[in-house]
Amino acid sequence: MHQPDSPASRSGTPRLRKRDSSAPNTPRAPPCGLGGVGRRTTFREDVGHAAAETYLVTRLTFILLRSLGVGSRWICQLLALLIYAVLLMPGFIRVGYYYFFSSQVLRSIVYGDQPRNRLDMYIPTDRSKPNPVVVFVTGGAWIIGYKAWGALLGRRLAEHGIIVACVDYRNFPQGTISDMVTDASEAISFICDTVASYGGDPNQIYLMGQSAGAHIAACALLEQAVKESQGEEIYWSVTQIKSYFGLSGG
Repeated sequence: MHQPDSPASRSGTPRLRKRDSSAPNTPRAPPCGLGGVGRRTTFREDVGHAAAETYLVTRLTFILLRSLGVGSRWICQLLALLIYAVLLMPGFIRVGYYYFFSSQVLRSIVYGDQPRNRLDMYIPTDRSKPNPVVVFVTGGAWIIGYKAWGALLGRRLAEHGIIVACVDYRNFPQGTISDMVTDASEAISFICDTVASYGGDPNQIYLMGQSAGAHIAACALLEQAVKESQGEEIYWSVTQIKSYFGLSGG
């Protein structure tokens, strides 16, 4: 575990500082102080949060369509999309049931104080030894990213003894690319500090991003490397990440 350097550290050496938030006491019962970092939201709060995000995306979609002009071509494409969604619905229902009702899924763990600073943790059933950890930053064209997009990945990797933390972050227009990178970095810091409490191995943390998430995760790594090279105060180090996987990144 990295320890903060003393004030007498030589110039140019990054100072790794511990986060103010305390780690959860047990994998099933993180701190639940109102609004506190590390707490888990209730099912009712999850549904309300998902409904609000759905309303926002729907409203922005109609604004976009109104700006582009809705003609017969757009209507046909919308109908094709709806039919495609209906055909996929049985699969969505199965994944949705697992996401909301499986005891292996710890939903909406708060990792920061900004909007959408939440993550989902997928925990393997075998906890006889510390498990490797994958931090997954979901895609979504920087505008519709949501942590639940990683439910199928989390389920499959958890079946193979890997903890998966699916990170949510502010989307445009809620935040800029800089805000998204800041959120991802905050989530990585939180996981590095607390994953041992969930049965994870802090020496086996892997970073993965898909599409927009691959871009955001890469930017978070690069920004952290720059801070370390300049000797700035940091809350996690790039040396704590074993590997980075970028899938179909921008």
